Amino acid sequence: MTSVQRMPVLFIGHGSPMNAIEENQFAKAWREDAVKIPLPKAILSISAHWETDGTMVTAMMSPRTIHDFYGFPDELFQVQYPAPGAPELADRVQELIGADEVKTDESCGLDHGTWSVLRRMYPKADIPVIQLSLDRKKSPQAHVEMAKRLLPLRDEGILVIGSGNIVHNLSLIRWHDDTPYPWAAEFNSLATKLILGGKRDRLTDYPSLGEAACLSIPTNEHYLPLIYSLSLGTTEEPVSIFADQIVFGSISMQSVRIG
Repeated sequence: MTSVQRMPVLFIGHGSPMNAIEENQFAKAWREDAVKIPLPKAILSISAHWETDGTMVTAMMSPRTIHDFYGFPDELFQVQYPAPGAPELADRVQELIGADEVKTDESCGLDHGTWSVLRRMYPKADIPVIQLSLDRKKSPQAHVEMAKRLLPLRDEGILVIGSGNIVHNLSLIRWHDDTPYPWAAEFNSLATKLILGGKRDRLTDYPSLGEAACLSIPTNEHYLPLIYSLSLGTTEEPVSIFADQIVFGSISMQSVRIG
């Protein structure tokens, strides 16, 4: 029997949807990271932009491209990412988590937290993709426990990507000034130290990490994908940080690869 190399797990700080069409350092970093890892059989994305009551997993053959934003150039609304779906992978996710805890969805599609990143990493859109939703009723610790059940996927050729932002405070964005707020820089730095220092478990209870954490995570939908990615890694694996920059004062673009 041919063994399958364990896939790494990624967290991508996706930021603005414009990163899907602008040639910038983030697009370059995502593209470069994709060539460093084995080609996945399929991709499971956990995006900040799909919150539900209960947990859902997409199970359609051809997921649509969702333009879940407004106020951007028409060019962005024309972008399509016609990757195939993977109903069999959705079944596997149900098997691992439990069919009573995750339901299949055949109407949603891929939101920009997924396709804006994958368009850069895998521009041919020829790798099957599914999304797992974020149950807005679950605690961060409950998300950790759910994520850990998905670990076998990494040994089955599946690339798991969490897509969000470690620091994400839209209400305090400075559109024309990338200078980080002190609290944004403080928490981004703390997160880096905990991730690289093997203390990633401390990031689950983020309110306990102080005021900088609370200002950086006023709502947790962009932070929870990080928790999924970190929970799918082991402490023995190498960890690397890339695209580590704060934009608009209050959005961290930091990305993480484990394995």
